[in-house]
Amino acid sequence: MPARRHPWIFIGVGAAILAVALIAMFALAPLNPGSGDGDSPLEAEAWAEPAAAPVAAATPTGPGVAGLVDPTWLEETATSTRIPQRALAAYAGVAIDKARQMPTCGLGWNTLAAIGFAESRHGTHAGSSIAPDGTASPPILGIALDGASTAHIPDSDQGAVDGDAQYDRAVGPMQLIPQTWRNWHVDANADGVEDPQNIDDATLASANYLCRASGDMAHEDGWLAGIGAYNSDPDYAVIIAQAGNRYRSDAQ
Repeated sequence: MPARRHPWIFIGVGAAILAVALIAMFALAPLNPGSGDGDSPLEAEAWAEPAAAPVAAATPTGPGVAGLVDPTWLEETATSTRIPQRALAAYAGVAIDKARQMPTCGLGWNTLAAIGFAESRHGTHAGSSIAPDGTASPPILGIALDGASTAHIPDSDQGAVDGDAQYDRAVGPMQLIPQTWRNWHVDANADGVEDPQNIDDATLASANYLCRASGDMAHEDGWLAGIGAYNSDPDYAVIIAQAGNRYRSDAQ
């Protein structure tokens, strides 16, 4: 069995619309998303080709983006990829929504799922879980971005988003920092509340960010530009490529 690699620390550094680098903050080992263990070697993969489009429900099965996904596709794909159904509903629903609203972006659900895996293990980091409405409980909060082992990002929201009035922290299943959430906040689950701890809201905000940064997530150069804007560490792109390609393969 290969030796476990040292975990990387990704730091939430999201910024304004024209700025770059939104990253996660957890000390997460480069796990193999299909294996459930942390001992698989990280394979250098250039990018994650978009998976086949998720099947849309004939009629929405509920409010928000999660209701856009066909229940049979959702159940079968969750089983084959081992992505929790409620998290997969967010990734697939957002992909369906973006395909309708911004078809030129070409953002695959598998890339969104790979980001959700890397950032919070699909909303399960540190014992959290995703409720039926899509909200992470308990809330997922990153470490203080105090400049010690992270970027130095003083408080920008008076603690309203991240509960820290001294430094910013990355929050929620997709690890958005307050500055990024302020620019991309959205109510994707149609409950009347914009919440970065909600996986629907956070995933759509992340997708809007990626599509704005890239414009073409369906091809290698554009995909790398989008992921590089989300997190400029080259190792992060490898993690997302590996996870995204595994999900695409497992879903076939």
